[in-house]
This record gives sequence, structure tokens and C-alpha cells, in this order.
Amino acid sequence: MVRETMLSPADLIWPLFVTEGEAVEEPILSLPGVSRWSVDQIVVRAAEAIDLGIPCIALFPNTQPERRSEDGEEALNPDNLMCRAIRAIKQAHGDAIGVLTDVALDPYTSHGQDGLIDDAGYVLNDETVAVLVDQAINQANAGADIIAPSDMMDGRIGAIRKALEMNGHPNVQIMSYAAKYASAFYGPFRDAVGSSGLLKGNKKTYQMDPANSDEAMREVAMDIAEGADSVMVKPGLPYLDIVRRVRDQFDVPVFAYQVSGEYAMIEAAAAAGAGDRDALVLETLMAFKRAGCSGILTYHAALAARLLNG
Repeated sequence: MVRETMLSPADLIWPLFVTEGEAVEEPILSLPGVSRWSVDQIVVRAAEAIDLGIPCIALFPNTQPERRSEDGEEALNPDNLMCRAIRAIKQAHGDAIGVLTDVALDPYTSHGQDGLIDDAGYVLNDETVAVLVDQAINQANAGADIIAPSDMMDGRIGAIRKALEMNGHPNVQIMSYAAKYASAFYGPFRDAVGSSGLLKGNKKTYQMDPANSDEAMREVAMDIAEGADSVMVKPGLPYLDIVRRVRDQFDVPVFAYQVSGEYAMIEAAAAAGAGDRDALVLETLMAFKRAGCSGILTYHAALAARLLNG
């Protein structure tokens, strides 16, 4: 009766990795308990989310090496892995589950960067934005409910919002990765989407310095002004102060991503007997809500929902 913060399955978004094939499950070694799933199995996971009361799933493709290129052209293919997964989910489940899609080029580039690069290896902002706009429209055409640009290019939110309006998708939402830090916690995710061994250089020229918080407020303000419906802070637990500042300063939904490295640490602690997995999961997710999150992307979504459902 006196609890100030409540957590429910409705607060969770479940990130899922899609791979080629049929009836495929590929366990990800650096993410114990997480797998890549073929499209038919992603549809099953979506049904599981519906049954658990999870309102949205987030899709990330594991694009095969032969489909990767310097310019990430596969991102624009209307029959790529992401688009096939979106259509299959919507055909099977309609509006019973929300589908959030990642907009960035790192799952499609042969160099592992989130955008197009020049001869010196620097990411080209404006040229990348033009491709991201087409990628977003491609996903919206397939049936995505929420477009989530994770690339951190300047100006891409305004460009994507304008393109969505002009292409008949005024109701597709944009969840901007507005404060995405150049973090050491992303390693297992890059394994999951197949970009870790490909990455040339680093992403510090466009992702944020972990030492900066005022910069995050400026980035969030710009994305909201350009038309973002909601914003995200990534990673999660090390940046709860940023979540709180965004919540206090802006009147939009604020999400956080409990990223792969955070998930892996909880799993490692539980495996080592350093803590009870269920208790660790629920306590950390409660911390996100207490800090002001409207929702949390977490690989522990299904486990947490089962625990919360009793």
C-alpha cells in the first residue's frame, strides 16, 4: 500500500535477435540464455510476449556476411531479414503486439560502423542520414509501429519524421536513441548482430562521452524539437542520473536500455552464486522505474514478466 514505485510487464520491451533459416535457434555464447531466432520462431516469441503482457518487442537482425557491404545497401531491401520478420509478426498477431525496429547501418555494413564512412574511416553524417531515412521508410512500409534510430547522427530525427509524414506513415512513432554513450557495455550485442569482428575503429566520434551529462540534455532537446515521440538513454544502470535529468526536464516518455553487458553481468553474478538471479533482475528493473523510466528494454523481459505475473 505504501510502495511508491510499481513495476509490471507493461513496462517492458523485449529485444529479440533475428537470423536466417527456419526453425532455427542459435544460442549467443556471450549472452547466456539469449538466442538468435529465425523468423518463424520470432513469431512464436511474439506470441509469448503477448501471453506475458509485454506490449512491445524490439527487433535486431543478424545479417549474413555476404549481404553486408560498405554502403549497407541491404538495409534498403524490402525483403531483408528485418522486414520479413516485421511482416510475419504483423500477419500473425496484428496490433496485439507492438514492433519496434532499429534504424542504423551497423547490422548491414562490412565495416561495422553505424553509418557510411570516408577513406579515413570517419562516419559521414549527412550522407548517412539520407540512407537512414530510406531505411526507416522501408521498415515502416513493412509494418513497424515504432522506428528507433540508434545511430546518433545529427539531424536524422527531423529527416525521418518528415519522410514518414510524406510517405503515408504519420502514426508511426519515433523513439530516438537520444543519449547513447560510447560504452564498454555493448560487446555481447555486437556478437549477437555479427558486427563485433567487423568493427573498424570505434564509435566515439558520434556516440557520447560517458563523462558528459549536459550534452545529453542538448541532444534530447534537439531530437524532441525535430519530432521524436519518445527518447532513450543507453546504457541503463550506469546512466540512471541521465534518465532522471531527462525525466525532470522534458515532457516526453523516457526509456532506457538495459544493454547486453548489463544483462551478462547479472547472469555471471548469478552463475557464480554472488546473488539470486530473480532478485537481481527485479531490483535493477525497479531502479529504472524509480529513476523515471516510462519503459525498459531488457533481455530479461520474459523472465521478469513471469516473476511479476506470479
